[in-house]
Amino acid sequence: MSGQNIGDLSKEILADRYQCDRRLGKQAGRQTLLARDLKTQQQVVVKLLSFSSDFNWEDLKLFEREVETLKSLSHPAIPRYLDSFEIDTPNRKGFALVQTYIEAKSLQENLSDGRTFSESEVKQLATALLDILAYLHQRQPPVIHRDIKPSNILLKNRSGNSVGEVYLVDFGAVQTLATQQGKTVTVVGTYGYMPPEQFGGRAVPASDLYGLGATLIALITKQHPADLPQKDLQIEFEQVTQLSPAFTNWLKWMTHPSLDRRPPSVQIAKEVLEKPQQIHKYSLPLRQGKTVDTSRLFWNAIGRSTWMGTLAVGGCAIIYSTFLMPVVGTIIGGVIGIFLGVLLGLGNGIIVVIVTRLWFYPLTNPKLHRQVSTAISIGLCTWTTIVFFQPMAQIYVSHDNGNHIISSSEYIIFVLAPSLIAGLSMGASSKSIARWYQKASEL
Repeated sequence: MSGQNIGDLSKEILADRYQCDRRLGKQAGRQTLLARDLKTQQQVVVKLLSFSSDFNWEDLKLFEREVETLKSLSHPAIPRYLDSFEIDTPNRKGFALVQTYIEAKSLQENLSDGRTFSESEVKQLATALLDILAYLHQRQPPVIHRDIKPSNILLKNRSGNSVGEVYLVDFGAVQTLATQQGKTVTVVGTYGYMPPEQFGGRAVPASDLYGLGATLIALITKQHPADLPQKDLQIEFEQVTQLSPAFTNWLKWMTHPSLDRRPPSVQIAKEVLEKPQQIHKYSLPLRQGKTVDTSRLFWNAIGRSTWMGTLAVGGCAIIYSTFLMPVVGTIIGGVIGIFLGVLLGLGNGIIVVIVTRLWFYPLTNPKLHRQVSTAISIGLCTWTTIVFFQPMAQIYVSHDNGNHIISSSEYIIFVLAPSLIAGLSMGASSKSIARWYQKASEL
């Protein structure tokens, strides 16, 4: 990152520890400095918010939010929080944030140096940045960067066909979904890289996807997105590029002015980037932020899972018991099977609710939710049923022939087969719950 002289400030040692070196950036009331930590002798970045004539109280809110956000983040591609403190000296009053320094050039500096990026390299960049955004958006509450642009993305060790290491910096505009609810949100971002909803003070995870798409377009065209022609607020870049049709469609999808027509999540955006033909599956994506009431989700999941468990496990137990011991076995097996089915279904329903509430709330990737819920249900319920059936099979074999060792065929018939039936039944109930949840999440 390039810097410039900062005059008398270079003589200052902030907090008796940080020796200022040069300026990395400057905005109204704010400066970003490269400094040396005299305690560790490491270079660090110091962001200063000064009480000056152009000070704005809204800037203080954003500054405090940036500090708190960086404290909570831990990702190799994001600067790490080191320190923060208040400055109160005769020459300066304000606040400071100290974070790790990443010695790398920004994408904007690469463009200014005349560097070009191939479609393959831009796709590598897209994948790396989507992974970083996935980390941010999966936080609770989700963290929205709100200022994705070439100057906030650093590139290090670029060589050959490898785009190098990618970093996302400057969380000065960061926003969480929690801070938006019921409050007036400050319009923050950079013109040309901001989606239309951000001009109205609204930001959701898909807003960062727009910024990413606009950034990639700027790399390919070597033009600021605001300088490119638009049609109905959609950036028109196809005429000045030679991209594959699939990647062009993906970029237009990422930068669609309407939230309804943009990828609703990082996971879906990445899936389509890797498999372009999948874009047709998401032509009418779920609206970001649509949620289903937790109690409604809970009772629906419990009801569906318990009913399926009772029917499948109870039925399986009746059939097996009738085969082994007609009449008496039918009654005993039916009672035990129905009891086990109710317990298994109840437990499975609770597990599906927990998984859904922790990782798929609100729903943005129906396919992944369905796959994860089904796989967990099959695995856990099959294992649980094996644990239950194995001692029962042991008792039956011992009673029947006095042999305490279960043969392979007996294990398959009396333990493995009914357990798989129970597990697959619970998987089917979880798939049913997932499809209901998807439908309930649609507007």
